[in-house]
Amino acid sequence: MNASDKRLYIIGAGFAGISIAADIKRKKIFGKVAAFLDDDENLIGKMFDGIPVIGPVANIASLLRCTESDEAIIATPSASVERIKAIYELLKAGGFKHIKILPSVSQIVNGTAHLVQAREIDPLDILGRTPVTVSLKESLSYLRGKRVLITGAGGSIGSELARQLLSGGAERLYLFGHGENSIYHIDRELHLLQKEGVGEKATIVPIIGDMKDSAYIDHIVARTKCDVVFHCAAYKHVPLMEENPVAAIENNVFGTKNMLDACIAHRVRRFVLISTDKAVAPVSVYGASKMICEKLLLEAAAKADGNAFMFVRFGNVLGSRGSILPLFMEQIKNGGPVTVTDKNMERYFMTIPEACSLVLQAGGVGTNGSSYVLDMGQPVKIAELAEQIIRFSGFEPYKDIDIQFIGARKGERTVEPLWSSEEQPQKTAYEKILQLTNTPFENKKLAALLARLAPICSCSNMSGDRLRNAQQGGCNCASENAAVGNAANSVYRDKEHLLTVLSDYIPSLKAWREGNEAGRTNTASTCNANSNNASNTQGAFMARNAPANGTEASLV
Repeated sequence: MNASDKRLYIIGAGFAGISIAADIKRKKIFGKVAAFLDDDENLIGKMFDGIPVIGPVANIASLLRCTESDEAIIATPSASVERIKAIYELLKAGGFKHIKILPSVSQIVNGTAHLVQAREIDPLDILGRTPVTVSLKESLSYLRGKRVLITGAGGSIGSELARQLLSGGAERLYLFGHGENSIYHIDRELHLLQKEGVGEKATIVPIIGDMKDSAYIDHIVARTKCDVVFHCAAYKHVPLMEENPVAAIENNVFGTKNMLDACIAHRVRRFVLISTDKAVAPVSVYGASKMICEKLLLEAAAKADGNAFMFVRFGNVLGSRGSILPLFMEQIKNGGPVTVTDKNMERYFMTIPEACSLVLQAGGVGTNGSSYVLDMGQPVKIAELAEQIIRFSGFEPYKDIDIQFIGARKGERTVEPLWSSEEQPQKTAYEKILQLTNTPFENKKLAALLARLAPICSCSNMSGDRLRNAQQGGCNCASENAAVGNAANSVYRDKEHLLTVLSDYIPSLKAWREGNEAGRTNTASTCNANSNNASNTQGAFMARNAPANGTEASLV
């Protein structure tokens, strides 16, 4: 059967479904819409452009005689997670092998949905809570006519920000990244979306570069004349950064400093740093690097001179590259087992589109020097999430697909708090966005830390031959560096010295390392003191705001 001969059933005869049907009819190559399925009694029995509306979905789905090629498209962008899950289960029971879904209503800005926006349904669409709906048209108004730079634009967060920014009316959208393949793919995707009528006609400019190169970053910020920067770029994989701690600090800390310095120098109007819950009382090198980035941001805000520099912190996002969801799906595809670190391991989760919508909103309403954290709802146990994903895939946990507990990896703790006890989150006028009390480093402490980290990450003032010698483990540039007032580079790329320096300035990391050295049995009680305090603070905050009927607490 040709693709143009297959039958498509659209669930939802509202504006999104009708838009999709028109798109399919215009293109002619994706098949023919056989019917709309809807529960609205006022629509059932009507025709739209020659296509009948049948229903209710619960009654009709099992009566359709589906073939292997038939496809269902769920076009109910305002539906709750519970409703999408119910529709999905009805369609699967009715024999549909191919089920797609449209994005949430917040991402359909101009009232028109497009077939190119439909994607295969995945566990994210039927797990967890219903994402908050953010009006992108309203929240992106501050970007109209502006030049916007996204660092790490090829990553999970950066690429989704770029997709949503298509509808913001920006004049130019700069996609900055180190990896050419990821930038190529998001650049191509955005141009395809524009071609299919999604968003507005912003000029999209891909830029390949390394944010560790301070001169290049200054050149890029000056040349692009960007008004707004969303700084997403970072090395993020916790165990991998434990094995490569110098690279983590060099990229995340000094790369961020280069970006902040350039944006201050060239008077960028708004700067939004993407941060993580692992920056709270950090026990990993990645967490420590992001905590330092937060302190750098607060320091830069003091020099912003009428512009707005802020950070937005949140927990894990479902579906990001390197996260547990794609890992679990791959393990299930291979027949298992699914591996979980610890039975009690839990994390705060949010979908990537929801997190990005809130980041964009915070970027517009946030004030200079402010710290924000997203309300992630209730934490989720990783073992329970694994069970749900196994069931989504059509298997039974522990029976068809086993779950194995392999133990926590380097830099991982059982619970990741979203804020410390000193930060005291407060409600804002915007749902799911909380404002934190700033906790900057003491005067000159940040500069002293950077001064000690710099010679570990960079062996400057060296000729090419001497630099190569240093990279081979024979750096002998101490005398030259001492002559120019720099620290001796005998510490160049020294992992243990790096960890010692970080521990001198970050008590939680020091406690964690000491606990590990004393033995795993002491780690939990010795090293989670700060994070437990933070977790207790969060628990009290949630309890005060919990609704009487016991449903999920809304913090704002």
